[in-house]
Amino acid sequence: MSNPRLDHEADDEGHDPSDTRDHSQGTTWKNGYRDAMRIREFRFLWFAHALSIVGTNLLNIAVSVLVYRATDSAFAAGITLAVTFLPPILAGPLLSGLADVFPRKQALIVCDLARAVFILAAGIPGIPVWAIWSLLFLSVVPAVPFTAARAALLAEIVQGERYVAGTAIIHLTTQLGMLIGLIAGGFVVSVIGPNTTVMANAAIFALSALLVMAGVRARPAPNTDADGNRSRPGLGAMITRGTRLVLTDPRLRTLALMAWVAGLYMIPYGIANPMADELGAGPGAAGIIMAGPSIGTLIGGFLLTRFVPPPTRMRWLGPLTVLASVPLILWILPLPLWLMVGLLAISGAAASYQIVANATFVLCTPEDGRGLAFGLVAAGLQASQGLGILFGSLLVELFGTSAVITGAGAVGVVLGVALAATWSRMAESAIEKMNEAEQPA
Repeated sequence: MSNPRLDHEADDEGHDPSDTRDHSQGTTWKNGYRDAMRIREFRFLWFAHALSIVGTNLLNIAVSVLVYRATDSAFAAGITLAVTFLPPILAGPLLSGLADVFPRKQALIVCDLARAVFILAAGIPGIPVWAIWSLLFLSVVPAVPFTAARAALLAEIVQGERYVAGTAIIHLTTQLGMLIGLIAGGFVVSVIGPNTTVMANAAIFALSALLVMAGVRARPAPNTDADGNRSRPGLGAMITRGTRLVLTDPRLRTLALMAWVAGLYMIPYGIANPMADELGAGPGAAGIIMAGPSIGTLIGGFLLTRFVPPPTRMRWLGPLTVLASVPLILWILPLPLWLMVGLLAISGAAASYQIVANATFVLCTPEDGRGLAFGLVAAGLQASQGLGILFGSLLVELFGTSAVITGAGAVGVVLGVALAATWSRMAESAIEKMNEAEQPA
């Protein structure tokens, strides 16, 4: 199978394809990053996403410090961070469908502005801790339909290999934004205080909304007929349709399960502190352990999407799903800190298959159901990671970190092999789907 083609595209709003490029060399896919960034809408959407990621991580630090200072309780500060994980799990199946009902640009703007309002209120000095938790929860809820709408809208702005490259840029930006937000957060809070930091953080999301408003063109809602009439199915009907779509389509089901395997190979991230304690190290070592997978994902994601041809990386989804869990099996041996971090970085590099699986999932999903289907899988990913860390932490109390991580790795490999065997029969059809997306309209 030849490499997918990339049609020549002018900057800004232009989406008129032509075959002016020389495709005989089979290397146009390497321009995916550049071609995506040349599109004005994508640039605005990407910058808005970068601001949101930095703002989210800055907010997490500021609010946790705010609660800790108010209560002098580490447990209360832990609850504050836990609150941010609940909305995607609880609201994912309920709210993701909004991305398929309302115009997606409108959904992005409303979600960002809603977040700004709740965040501004959370920073008001003197409000009780329960109110801070409630407002923090409400500030994360709009992120659920926002993420679903952005993923679906991105597929309308960039197609084919450009979509894969655009998705990679978004994912890698997320990793960098997390690091910047976490590093900047402590400094900003120490300079201007947690209340001011939280309230000022609202401006980041307002700016994100303005960027979308200014740089992304309006499109009708996906469920709009030729006469402009909007179809709004009931909430139950949307969830049922989305669930049926994901579970009955073999490609979508397999890609979803590949994503959810992360609940196993992310267990070391959640038990980094007891791992560091067993080494006789402190919080600094725990931070290094937690950073290992992110470092690997940054490097692996860039290499996979920049230097590996699209058909090859599609076929590699199965083997990489297996490889992401393999390093964990080595925890059966006594490991020094540097080797632990190195193995987690290797796991993270292999786990960058999630970027390609994410893009493939969206490309294989019907346009009018992309928002809900994506949201359901994203909620499942959050749930699998949360449950993996929860049960992993409980089992560490009984068996120790080495046994738990080794066991998680073994289960991950077994599941990965089963999924890889299944995907090997579907990869070619996914490649065909990619080729179809690259064809001139």
